[in-house]
Amino acid sequence: MPKPLTATIAWRYMLTKKKHGAVGTISTVSVCAMAIATAAILCVLSVFNGFHEIIGSRLDTLSPDVLLTPARGKVFASADSLASEISKFPGVAIATPTLTDNALIIANGQEMPVSLKGVYPGPYAKVTDIKSLIRENYGSYFTLQADTDENSPTTGLPQAVASVGAASRLRLTPDTPILIFAPKRHGRVNMANPLASFLTDSLNVKGIYRSDQQEYDEDGLLAPISMVRDLLQYEDEASAIEIQAESSTDASSLAERLANHFGDRFIVKDRLRQQEMNFRMVSIEKWVSYLILGFILIIASFNCISSLSMLVIDKENALSTFSALGMTARRIGRIFAWESIYVALAGGVSGLILGVILCLLQQNFGLIKIASDPSAAVISAYPVRLEWPDILLTLAPVIIIGLITAFLTARFARSRINSVS
Repeated sequence: MPKPLTATIAWRYMLTKKKHGAVGTISTVSVCAMAIATAAILCVLSVFNGFHEIIGSRLDTLSPDVLLTPARGKVFASADSLASEISKFPGVAIATPTLTDNALIIANGQEMPVSLKGVYPGPYAKVTDIKSLIRENYGSYFTLQADTDENSPTTGLPQAVASVGAASRLRLTPDTPILIFAPKRHGRVNMANPLASFLTDSLNVKGIYRSDQQEYDEDGLLAPISMVRDLLQYEDEASAIEIQAESSTDASSLAERLANHFGDRFIVKDRLRQQEMNFRMVSIEKWVSYLILGFILIIASFNCISSLSMLVIDKENALSTFSALGMTARRIGRIFAWESIYVALAGGVSGLILGVILCLLQQNFGLIKIASDPSAAVISAYPVRLEWPDILLTLAPVIIIGLITAFLTARFARSRINSVS
């Protein structure tokens, strides 16, 4: 299909030297501004994709495939029998109850509030990836064994396993004795002897884990569920049932079937819903950044409109010539409309190429580092994941700006024809 005459003339105007040097300079600056803004949009979207991927990759550590929690209240009764019932559900490999509550621990003369979690060691080691999270120096002290009796409340974890945050704050090492306190659930507080309102127990630290997730690493403490129940004055209650799906079963569909089975008695979440807040924050920040950079791209397009308007003025003699040759004002306007489209595409496409190159370099070589302590950081460089939908999403505002600029420039060119004539 032959190129329209107006498009051919616009292409010649794009490449030929302008009568006034300032017009060419402004046009070059406009194209560069659009290219930089376009590249920035693609790079920022790819970085947020990278963070989204990092969050997803960390879900396999201490988050079970499916988590079942009570819809009302903190705990529910008959948790062991319910876990046994769920383990027979089609697609369920393991179901184990856990009991989580706040407590106070004292070690090395210091105290710290912790999130105390009681578990059955065997099933918990299978449902989560806790064994791989134990720090190298403490691996031999870890007592969560996957081959222990799954129904025994006492085997496998006779001691405590602390998070790296708690261990760092209290200077915990293997075999460090700790005292653990929890308020009594029944009875009144004795103001004359406040300590009488607390139940206490003692444990030894036998392992320290690090999951690189703040909610787990900051103040976590794992202990036998039997001890935690005694400390918190529970019998067979639990605050959650953690479920591992069979390898051939999709966890999301399993969570949906369990939710339909239990109705409104329990809240059932797959791994993504367990980290819903983190994913939502990343998505919100991604789209807010997209809108801000899109606004910057619109500001950059104003330079294009001004440079194209100056080009129309620069070609006023040509406008008169085209008009004398019988070219209508509409066709003359199309010349500069094509010129606008060429400028927008030049800036947009060059920006996309630049953005793709920068993303691939960062993705493969990690050139831009994160300013933090390398020993404490989960990642050392900004994560990047380039996706084709983001390329189309980045190109969309460029196309829209090009069409709007084409309309305004063509309209201005038609008005100049009338003023010249």
